[in-house]
Amino acid sequence: MTALKEKVARLRQAYAPHEHRPLGGYLAAMGTYAGVTAGIAGLVRATGRPVPERPAPADVVLLSIATHKLSRLLTKDAVTSPLRAPFTRYDKPIGSGEVMEQVRDQGSSTRHAIGELLSCPFCLAVWVATGFTGGLVLAPRLTRLVATALTVVAASDFLQMAYAVAQQAAEGGDHDED
Repeated sequence: MTALKEKVARLRQAYAPHEHRPLGGYLAAMGTYAGVTAGIAGLVRATGRPVPERPAPADVVLLSIATHKLSRLLTKDAVTSPLRAPFTRYDKPIGSGEVMEQVRDQGSSTRHAIGELLSCPFCLAVWVATGFTGGLVLAPRLTRLVATALTVVAASDFLQMAYAVAQQAAEGGDHDED
């Protein structure tokens, strides 16, 4: 066992000599993802649900937007910060109800890897998309309903931002005439 730990330590040092990279935590995260994916596949098989040869384009668009929104909601929203707090540290607000957080470096490499996953919308999107895709096979009506709600919220967010930009432009236009 000690020889294995030494090999892992040498690999970690060779991979990132000047920076802490939690390779063990990444392995644990990848293993968990593989287990979740296998669990979903096993559930699909056990229930005998048909798997579409090709998803409908409307479902792909719906789940894409919903994945974007749920990933941002879970990784950046101020209200969901209690979910991330054991793995991250608050840094600052970044607008539109979102916060910037830093991954906690203390503790296990698994804790660090989870912190990276929970603070990165791009990273978490893979997990969310996998859940939605599995849901589309196992519970399509419920999945589409939840995805529709998240897609509506995402569209509303973009409209809120567009409104704010238009409002700033209008206020800025008044000052240009002075």
